[in-house]
Amino acid sequence: MVKVVVKDVLSLEFEPEQRTLLDALEAKQQQVNYQCREGYCGACRCKLLSGSVSYLNEPLAFVRKGEILPCCSIPITDIEIELP
Repeated sequence: MVKVVVKDVLSLEFEPEQRTLLDALEAKQQQVNYQCREGYCGACRCKLLSGSVSYLNEPLAFVRKGEILPCCSIPITDIEIELP
């Protein structure tokens, strides 16, 4: 299992049955802004401080280096993120 750390907030294990990083965060009652759940709007954008993610579908929203969209990504290594 992959470890996900939300800076200064919580730590969790990403379970294979969780479809996306957003699903894993919501399962731990972590509030994350989102709109589309598909990578179109970019509302869930957050900073990736360390580690790597993979996208289920390539996001259409603009994603800067060092940012990820939890709604359509899964961690492939242990990661640390910072939510807005």
